[in-house]
Amino acid sequence: QVQLVESGGGSVQAGGSLRLSCAASGTSFRLNAMGWYRQTPGKQRELVASFFSGDSTMYADSVKGRFTISRDSAKNTVYLQMNSLKPDDTAVYYCTGSRYGIIYWGQGTQVTVSS
Repeated sequence: QVQLVESGGGSVQAGGSLRLSCAASGTSFRLNAMGWYRQTPGKQRELVASFFSGDSTMYADSVKGRFTISRDSAKNTVYLQMNSLKPDDTAVYYCTGSRYGIIYWGQGTQVTVSS
């Protein structure tokens, strides 16, 4: 069974940095469209950054220039480097990926940015 396990969340002051990791297990195939979403209480989950069509990347406007998505295909792991963090970045961050039409989600990792 495919599982996505996130790590690297935590608390940081505004202007700081964090690096999230998401490791896929239970499959030897690279998951498609691996990426990161985030959610705050009372709001819909929103796209932060994602791979698509192979190695192309997309970012939410709010994180462009500050966040970078990358991956290690050999480890089936995707990363999110978050720099210049703002209090508005506070959320639970979820990793996602898909294979054979099935979308997988991680359990989420909390990121808290204080002013």
